[in-house]
Amino acid sequence: MTGLRADPAADAPAGGRGGRWLAPAATVLVLLAVWEAAVRLGGISEQVLASPSQIIRATWEYRQDLLPASAITAWEGTGGFLLAAAAGIPIGVALYRWKTLHDAVYPLIAAAQMIPLITVAPLFVIWFGFEPLGKVVIVAVFALFPIVVQTCRGLAAVPRFYEDVALTCGATPAWTLWHVKLRIAAGHIFGGLRISAAYVFATAATSEYLGARNGLGIWLQTAFNSFRTPLIFSATLVIVVMTALLLALVSLVEHVLSGGVSQADFRAEEGS
Repeated sequence: MTGLRADPAADAPAGGRGGRWLAPAATVLVLLAVWEAAVRLGGISEQVLASPSQIIRATWEYRQDLLPASAITAWEGTGGFLLAAAAGIPIGVALYRWKTLHDAVYPLIAAAQMIPLITVAPLFVIWFGFEPLGKVVIVAVFALFPIVVQTCRGLAAVPRFYEDVALTCGATPAWTLWHVKLRIAAGHIFGGLRISAAYVFATAATSEYLGARNGLGIWLQTAFNSFRTPLIFSATLVIVVMTALLLALVSLVEHVLSGGVSQADFRAEEGS
């Protein structure tokens, strides 16, 4: 049946990988042009809505103050994300392996995601003060849930076939779990990592806004209090860029660890 498998290159869109980025890039450029024209031609005040050119100019002008604030938020977001990943994957594996533990712990992890950040941040200020460590812990708590859930779901979704083959060849259940099932479930696990990575810096900035000495949250607070709209967008731009870089890093790590083999390839092999 392997001879009947379709050639992936035949289904690839024209233009290869670069073609996939052409449409979204063009869309972003068009939206920015419309935004710029609407502000300029509409005579909209900078305090109401800053144009892209005004945002870029303000970002460059205040870069010496923006960079240190961005570095603090980047450290808090990255540290919280790494802590959530280091704890989330083993917790997900444990919940998959032991149903009693799953029934006891999973509701608590889910409930932690339902607590509004605005009610938790003041407690962490009391416990940790205004230091970045408290923000790292907050980010880790809110980034934990997707990683745990996707790890558990990914392992549960692995076809029994792979486990049977490994056990038949003499592998132990523990070896099969860590070297076979986790590799096949990597797509789900990295999906959870991407979900968490998408909002760790926004969570860090929000927690800073509610209590910190420095960071993009304090930058936003200062810009808001002085009605400097371009600087608000500057912080937003930095958060978007940092998030994009972290997502790209997660994708790169996935590609390196998987050796370029995706979960779809496993399914294709099973179907053959």
